[in-house]
Amino acid sequence: MSTTTPKKPEVGDDVRVAVAHVSVPSKMMAAVLYGSEDLRIEKIDVPALAAEEVLLRVRLALTDGTDLKVWKRGYHAKMIQPPAIFGHELVGEIVAVGKRVDPRWRIGMRVIAANSAPCLRCYHCRRGQENLCDDLLFNNGAYAEYMRIPGRIVVENMLEVPHSVDDQSAALAEPLACVLRGIHEMEVRAGDTAAVIGCGPIGLMFVRMLSRRGVRVIALARRAAPLEVAKHLGATAMINVTETPDVVAAVKALTEDQLGPDSVVEAAGNPATWKQALTMVRRGGVVNFFSGLPSTTRVEIEPAAIHYSELKLISPFHHTPRFIREALEAIRRGDISAHDFVTEEIRLADLPQAFERMKSRSGEIKLAVRP
Repeated sequence: MSTTTPKKPEVGDDVRVAVAHVSVPSKMMAAVLYGSEDLRIEKIDVPALAAEEVLLRVRLALTDGTDLKVWKRGYHAKMIQPPAIFGHELVGEIVAVGKRVDPRWRIGMRVIAANSAPCLRCYHCRRGQENLCDDLLFNNGAYAEYMRIPGRIVVENMLEVPHSVDDQSAALAEPLACVLRGIHEMEVRAGDTAAVIGCGPIGLMFVRMLSRRGVRVIALARRAAPLEVAKHLGATAMINVTETPDVVAAVKALTEDQLGPDSVVEAAGNPATWKQALTMVRRGGVVNFFSGLPSTTRVEIEPAAIHYSELKLISPFHHTPRFIREALEAIRRGDISAHDFVTEEIRLADLPQAFERMKSRSGEIKLAVRP
């Protein structure tokens, strides 16, 4: 597997376990990705811990669009190479800690752990671009009964969950951090109009958090159901693109002097909607190409239209420690809640079939997996 070889966390000089409070078995059930659409639920060894690492009992993990894409492709060039334990959005309970872990991390604490941590030493980290770290450490394995958290993530990107925050909402912190960083890069202002193309989990998070900032949001999607969710989350206008002959004209008609929105978020992951976003935004506006496209994808653009309209094009990738903290605080304040995103709870054993359902877009937004 691409993760550290799983072994039982043994009690000794390097690991302290509160035996009176927890009992860590030698084996666990986990979802292991072997290749394209090849996800298997297997019994494997519980991961061993180094002196600076923490072992979590996974209380709950969430599915997301990135995991769905990785499941379809069978790998992720930066994050996961099969065979590997899968999943990255979770809330867990500490059951074992290495001897060099800060004493503030105690057995029984409920925490979130991001799926990466920067080195804080390289060129990009020194410039405040930790998401582009030359040695960005990724971690997967949330679809399992236990998950090992590397020392760097423990230090930089593991946070205690406030008592007032439920498990499902806490697990939203990682994708929300990506969205919050994307909004930060857009430099939106209250009173702006933004169009959000695509109402999957990420698009809906943009709808919610932009509307919380006083932005008037136009939501675009291919189906009525997610548009209803977008309306509930604060969208002031909804456009079903399958029922609209000229989508760009329809969006512009909803803006001041029909100039187009001040910003456009492309969250559909489609080359056609990348091009559509460029023709939709007003002159001097911002296009946020948030969705990732396969490396071989090509999108034709008209440089003159970008130059003479002075468009700002951004494509924010991933999150940083700052936004992981801002995300958890936004959840604590109640700006966003799992109630609007999690459509079902499932068992770990049902996960392979759940991805098959998600592939056909049968109405799920996010599924909560209880190992």
